[in-house]
Amino acid sequence: MAYVIAQPCIGTKDNSCTEVCPVDCIHPTPDEPDYDTVEQLYIDPEECIDCDACVEACPVDAVFAEDQIPDEWASFVDKGVQFYASRD
Repeated sequence: MAYVIAQPCIGTKDNSCTEVCPVDCIHPTPDEPDYDTVEQLYIDPEECIDCDACVEACPVDAVFAEDQIPDEWASFVDKGVQFYASRD
């Protein structure tokens, strides 16, 4: 099961999570061309190894296990999947 970044990341895009991710599955990073055009960061559900490092690093508590995301932010699961589908 992957982790998901939800609404609190919008407008914040703090990169603490990208810095601690051991498999570099959180994008876009500041050096990627689409960084300035998206409103939040996304975790690649295919690459995530469920290590929990991003949860601890996030200063705005925006990262949740997919099965523990609050109901009001459930749509963020699909948003992450769609983000990575559009990058292929």
